[in-house]
Amino acid sequence: MLDKRTQTFRPEEGEERGKNGKEPFLSQYRCGALLGSGGFGSVFSGQRLSDGLQVAIKQIPSDRVQQWARLPGELRSVPMEIALLQRLSEGEGHSGVVRMLDWFEVEGRGFMLVMERPPQCQDLFDFITERGALPEHLARRFLRQIVEALQFTHAHAVVHRDIKDENIVVDTRTLEVRIVDFGSGALLKETPYCEFEGTRVYSPPEWVESRSYEAVPLTVWSLGVLLFDMVCGDIPFERDHEIVKATPIFTRRVSKDCRALVRWCLSYQPEDRPSLEEVLAHPWMQRAEEEEDEEEHSSLPSPSL
Repeated sequence: MLDKRTQTFRPEEGEERGKNGKEPFLSQYRCGALLGSGGFGSVFSGQRLSDGLQVAIKQIPSDRVQQWARLPGELRSVPMEIALLQRLSEGEGHSGVVRMLDWFEVEGRGFMLVMERPPQCQDLFDFITERGALPEHLARRFLRQIVEALQFTHAHAVVHRDIKDENIVVDTRTLEVRIVDFGSGALLKETPYCEFEGTRVYSPPEWVESRSYEAVPLTVWSLGVLLFDMVCGDIPFERDHEIVKATPIFTRRVSKDCRALVRWCLSYQPEDRPSLEEVLAHPWMQRAEEEEDEEEHSSLPSPSL
């Protein structure tokens, strides 16, 4: 969980210049209030001084970096997250994946990652907490965007490994979503992974039982947990024995097709889960607006009092 306190980032003196001899971080950006913090670092609101652009600034202390990587043209290693985001931010990037605008190494503070931040955004955890379970048409809209963004990341050889509501940011004006926080990410490979820095309650049975998993089945399992979370208002599993049982109990009225997709994604055997392409082709994902029932046509739920 993110620790959402209110505090201000106060850099120390003597920071290093940015990458490739750029001007120092403090001459280009101003940090504001803490938005959240976790095991790998803290995220602050920020502003680019040249044009006032609102950004998010992630601080990663060097002693918390789990994986290092080498960038072309860089002599020193950088956190894997920087390498992954640079890979995903090249060219036009993808509207469903957060874009890294810049990064710096700051003496005494570690690494500073500057990322885009919509002016009116909220992570999906808070979005659901305030509004309760989402109508299926909205959950479908969010899930489609998330899956398409994950197809983009996988096409660029990046696996996120921590898909959850806290790592999905919703633009509350447009209802467009972005995947954020690649701190648990890795380069995509076909062989199994034996390390996992994601969120336990979103992890699949094979990790709980044998501490091994493959990228796509892990991702699809997390999508099943996330879809259940969206349509029921909370995650399906809290404890390891519930995860390995792999039997979600629906706490709200959910359509037959939606339940089927959740259960398919949460298949106990990794090989029984769908691919990302099969998720998008599922009948529930293909439902046309005119086929939706009256409940799904209801307006966006208001925040609860």
